Amino acid sequence: MYIKDICLTNFRNYDTLSLTFHKGINIIYGENAQGKTNLLESIYVLALTKSHRSFIDKTLIKENSEKSKIIGNVILQDIPTKFEIILTPTKKQLHIDSNVIKNTGDYLSNINIVIFYPDDLELVKGSPNVRRRFLNVELTQLNALYYNVMNDYNRLLKMRNDYLKTDMHKFNEYYFTALTTYFVEKAILLLKMRKKFIDKLNSYISDIFFHIASLEDFHIKYDSFLDYDSNDEKMKKKFEEQLSSMREKEIRYKTTLIGPHRDDFSFYIGDMPLKSFGSQGQQRMAVLSLKLSEIEIFKSYKKESPILLLDDVFSELDDYKKNNLLNYIKEDIQTIITTTDLSCIDELIIKQSKRIEIENGTIKNIGEVK
Repeated sequence: MYIKDICLTNFRNYDTLSLTFHKGINIIYGENAQGKTNLLESIYVLALTKSHRSFIDKTLIKENSEKSKIIGNVILQDIPTKFEIILTPTKKQLHIDSNVIKNTGDYLSNINIVIFYPDDLELVKGSPNVRRRFLNVELTQLNALYYNVMNDYNRLLKMRNDYLKTDMHKFNEYYFTALTTYFVEKAILLLKMRKKFIDKLNSYISDIFFHIASLEDFHIKYDSFLDYDSNDEKMKKKFEEQLSSMREKEIRYKTTLIGPHRDDFSFYIGDMPLKSFGSQGQQRMAVLSLKLSEIEIFKSYKKESPILLLDDVFSELDDYKKNNLLNYIKEDIQTIITTTDLSCIDELIIKQSKRIEIENGTIKNIGEVK
């Protein structure tokens, strides 16, 4: 898949922008704070309906504007498809080929994005919330069902938490048991999908990490509220028993204390957790390996490559790691790179790329593939 063109209206620092992309490598360059990252962000929002930089949609709307619009024509399995997102301070409208999409789950998983950006190191060093968000975003791209299951789970979690705050004199045991049963079913579904994704990552990530870092036995460990079992009924029974044993504690704290909303994953080299003992270089290579593994998973599941976004990552890598990353940029994967310095990119890559210079939210210069 690849994005053929994009049109922005009142997005971040852009009044209007119309831009056609090369199906191979595109380099967006210019000084800092000119709009390079904003352009990459617009592609990410077009694919996933949300930004990777902000949780508040209205911050994407240009100051003093009433709404923002992103329109992109994307080639999916050789079929041109038009995607459109309209943002206002209070709502979001989604369109595919001019058809209104009311359910976000029906919009997601069409355009697949893998993004590298400077804050990615937080996947190793940051809080569990960062890693859970990563799982949710990537699994939503792979499987539209995941989005619906996750929403159902979050709704049931809120209902359960709210009921745990109920005055015990009004507590209805039958209602709470039924609510917990539905909650457990959705929790097991989430766990299974996450575990399958982690297992698939591990099938690629060790070899990739060895290739770029020359270190063996790199893997990801999923830290779950429940041990995985191929038998769903056994897992449900065990989870229900755990919840039952924690009933008094949950009532005291007025919240659900275990479940996928508290799960995490960790990076290891052998028995060594990278977060505690790995160097920053090793941590950066771990994230690099993770993202490269994602590309392989998208190819396997979707039978075509995702769109690769590289936001100012070359400045963070030495020549060795840079070359290892570039080795994965093949002709069959559209890549959009931002940089302040063209000299940090191999001259051969530059010749094979469309070059787009951005200045103050406008296109200053375009250089086509040589």
